[in-house]
Amino acid sequence: MNISKAQQKDAYTLILEAIDVGVYKPGDRLVESDLADRFGVSRTPIREALQRLETQSLLARDGRSLIVASLDHNQMAELYVVRTELEGLAARLAARHATEEEIQVLREMVDDDQALLDNPGALARANRRFHKQIHLASHNRYLVQQLDLVHRSMALMATTSLAAEGRGEIALSEHLAIVDAISKRDEAAAYRALRDHISVAFVTRLKLDSKTKA
Repeated sequence: MNISKAQQKDAYTLILEAIDVGVYKPGDRLVESDLADRFGVSRTPIREALQRLETQSLLARDGRSLIVASLDHNQMAELYVVRTELEGLAARLAARHATEEEIQVLREMVDDDQALLDNPGALARANRRFHKQIHLASHNRYLVQQLDLVHRSMALMATTSLAAEGRGEIALSEHLAIVDAISKRDEAAAYRALRDHISVAFVTRLKLDSKTKA
């Protein structure tokens, strides 16, 4: 049976998005037949999608089963090092290349997200959209591709740093500082603002993890 590339992509994207929004969390077992039923896709593209996700280290083996992978402390630290540098570069390039319309969208995102402060899950999704908009505003397709890979791995963290008390409000003020720097075309300030934002998020996440493991 020949399976089109579009079908393969659909199965892959469906599973990836389900992991990203927390339908499947680290440690959850993924079963071909269950996924095929859930998404209305035949088992062959599901199988191929699972193999691809395993190759990308988003899934791991637990005996004969595939489970959503999780990140240990060292993996998380390594991921944040890469994310900090790439996000900072995206902000620097956005300050150089973003159109006025893109900057307006970023500013409106920050304003709109104020209404989500009491909903960490919705705020986390809005946060991903905000960062994605900065990636796109960098106007560098290769950087966007690398950041997409990084953010896929971020989905392997069981909690969002925005769940910490008071973090949402602070994060939005940091977002505003990033947008201000981009709008002023201050590349160095935009780079620093986004690097600092990711650094604070990492510290917050480490504190959250330490409480859950205490």
